[in-house]
Order: sequence, then C-alpha cells, then structure tokens
Amino acid sequence: MIRRYATQLRTLLMAADALVAVGVVVLVSVLRFGQDWVTLWAAIIPRPLPLIGAYAVVWVVVLTFHGLYRPRARWSLRSEAAAVLRATITMALLTLSVLFLFRLPDVSRLFLLALFPAQAVAMLAIRAVLRLGFESLRRRGYNTRYVLVVGAGPRGQAFARRLEDHTALGLRIVGFLDDPAYADLPDHWPYLGTLDQLEATLHHRVIDEVAICLPFAQWDLVDSIAAACEDEGKIVRIPMDILDRTISTGRVEELDGMPVFSLVTGPDRAMALGAKRLIDLVGAIVAISALSPILLACMLAILVDDGRPIFFRQRRVGLHGRSFTLFKFRSMTRNAEALQAEVASGNEVNGRAFKMTNDPRITRVGRLLRRTSADELPQLLNVMRGDMSLVGPRPPLPGEVEQYDLWHRRRLSMKPGITGLWQVRARRDPDFNRWVAADLEYIDRWSLWLDLRILIRTIPAALQGR
Repeated sequence: MIRRYATQLRTLLMAADALVAVGVVVLVSVLRFGQDWVTLWAAIIPRPLPLIGAYAVVWVVVLTFHGLYRPRARWSLRSEAAAVLRATITMALLTLSVLFLFRLPDVSRLFLLALFPAQAVAMLAIRAVLRLGFESLRRRGYNTRYVLVVGAGPRGQAFARRLEDHTALGLRIVGFLDDPAYADLPDHWPYLGTLDQLEATLHHRVIDEVAICLPFAQWDLVDSIAAACEDEGKIVRIPMDILDRTISTGRVEELDGMPVFSLVTGPDRAMALGAKRLIDLVGAIVAISALSPILLACMLAILVDDGRPIFFRQRRVGLHGRSFTLFKFRSMTRNAEALQAEVASGNEVNGRAFKMTNDPRITRVGRLLRRTSADELPQLLNVMRGDMSLVGPRPPLPGEVEQYDLWHRRRLSMKPGITGLWQVRARRDPDFNRWVAADLEYIDRWSLWLDLRILIRTIPAALQGR
C-alpha cells in the first residue's frame, strides 16, 4: 500500500485496539470482582496494572500477525470478523499458556470466559466504526490529496481505478492528460488536455501527486515529466510495469499487489507530519488562550485609532495551490489594496513579492503591531483550521504565484506557516530568491526539532522588533 496514507489508518487502528483491550479488561474485572478489582488482582498477580498494558501490546502484535492492519481495497465486516476470531483464539491460547507457565491457577475461569468474547465483539465494533468513519471523512473531502494521471490509456485507467478503490487513502483523481483520442473517458474522470499542457495544469489546479502511466512507446517522456513535477514539489508515482531501467532516486511501494515507484520531494513521514499537525493544533489553542489579553488590547487599539474593520482578510495560496482566507489584524488604511499601484514603485524586494518599510498606508497602531509582529496573531485561527502551520514558508498572494519561476513553486509543497526559517534568519533581506532558497532549505531539512528551534528563535525576534 502507498505508505504515507496507509500509515495513518494503521496507526489509528493500533491505538484504538490497544485502548479497547485495556478498557475491556477493566470493564470485565469490575463486572466480575466489583470496585475492589485492583486489590483482588494484586493478591493473585504482582503489579496488575503494568500487566494489563502488556496484554494490550501483545494483543496488537497478535492482530498484526493475523493481517488486521493490512489495507484492503474491499473491506467487509465478514472478513474482518473471521480474522478477529482467529486472533482471539490465538490470544486466548497465549494467555492460558502464560498462566500455566507461571502457575497462576487462581485467575477466575469465569473472568477468562467473559474476557475473550467481549474483547472480540468490542474490537470488531470499534474497528468497524473507525474504518467506516475514516472512509466517510475521506469521501467528504477531509484531508483529500488530488492526483493527476498522465496517460489516459488502459494502464492509466486501471491505476486510477485501483487508487479510487482505496477510499480510505483519501486520494482523488483530478483528471487525465494524454492524446486527444482519449478525450471521451469513461466513468466520471475528466480529460484535462494534452501532455504539453502539464505545466499549465499544475499551475492552475490543486495537484498534490502525479501518476505517470504512459505506455512503453512514450518512455522517453517520463524523465522530463517526472523532473518537471519534482521541480514543483509534487510526489510522482510510476507503476513498475512500465519501468525498464532504474531511476536514481525514489522508493518502491505497493498498491493492491502492483509495485509503484514513488519519487517523493520534501517531507513524507506520516507519523512526523501527524505530530506536526497535533503540535500546531495544541500550540494554537494554548497561544490564543495565553495571549488573549494581548489580542483584546490589539483589537481595542485598532478600533479606537481607525475604527472598523478590526481584521484584515486576504486570499492566499497554500499547500500545492490551495486557496484560503488569511486573517491578520488590520494595520493599514481601509483602502490599502486600492492604493497598491500608487506605492508599487517603493517596493524594496528584488523579486515576486512586495515589501516597503515606510509604507504610507500603514496606520499609527499598525506600525506598532507590525514592529512586534502582533498583526500576525490572528493567523493562529488559520492554524486551527488547518490552512497553515506554526512553522513553514509564508503564504503568497495569488498574483505573486502567477509570476513565480518554476523553481519558486516548490515552496508550495509544504503547508505555509506563521513563522519560518527566513523570518528568523534574514527577514529584512530584500532578495526574494534568497527567501525562496531559505524556504526550500527548510523543506529539505524539515524535522520536528527544526520547527522547535525556529519557534524558539521567533520569540526574541518578535520581542526585539526584528
């Protein structure tokens, strides 16, 4: 299975199974022995609570050996129940063997008779709810990743069907590029144009991944297509049945038994990225709570100085071209965007961005907000919504993205952030290319530790007005 997405579901199921195992042991113990079950267990087994934790771990290991974390294109409750039954029998035999080996005959037989059936029923119910709920969220667009298929022939259509069979992966086919002879595609797939329209398609649609499914006769195009996609930070998938030579970088994954060669640019560790999202969510909630007096003071200052609106909303470009509304405290006059052309000549940035130290559109309170970066604080709401991260490349304006050189676009391959490497390293550097170089360095070096270091460096930089 394509690793990045299968890992999310597998981790969720493992955590749920372990928690259910602990919960069932505790519940059956309470029903069998009453509220003093811990004391009664301690008389039979030294330190029963750590043993319950070990039981949960062994239960997850048994489920793994019985294939209950292996993704299936056609999941059914019947096949899951059969696998759970086999795993439960194995777990019962292991438990009885341990009790016999360590000579623990005092463990209640009634408890054991109730434990294993209850374990199987509870686990099956929870897993069914989790699987169906996870797939439902994917189908409704939650955390969806969009895939462009290059090659609309039988190979490309077969790959697309396999991909869409796994709804839990959250991978959705955007459309196909190929010869106009394939313009009339079956099912619901749109034909987006010819191969020479690849760059335009990547620029004007939200594309996270590109699957190259061209026939052998067009193999000479694969390298150039893969290179163009990698330059923009897209993940490239190539079914292995069309590979007849080795590409220098990449890894082999699997989809329903089909080997898939994946060229991954940028961070792709599902667990670490999941931890990053959790840190973002918790950090944003804690920051909003801790900074609520400062947020209120900023709102009152803007209201007294220049009236409403207090917040400034602007369309920005996020991960792989996704558009979202960015929130800031308003630091400029109400008609600031209408006056953009009048101050354009004062741009201090060499490149596709705008920055002006003494911008006449900035209000009195706005200057203080900008000096302390307090105008950025409402972006914590964007972090909570999932549009942004605490750390990442700054989100550009759509007009700026339209002027990007090809290599600039790879900065869109990671979720934008409130702060980033170039903000703490050289925020006043006027060269846009060096900004982008810092963003790409961040993407290539990314780790949770790097995020933490940037966050730590951001605090004194903001307090000192840098």
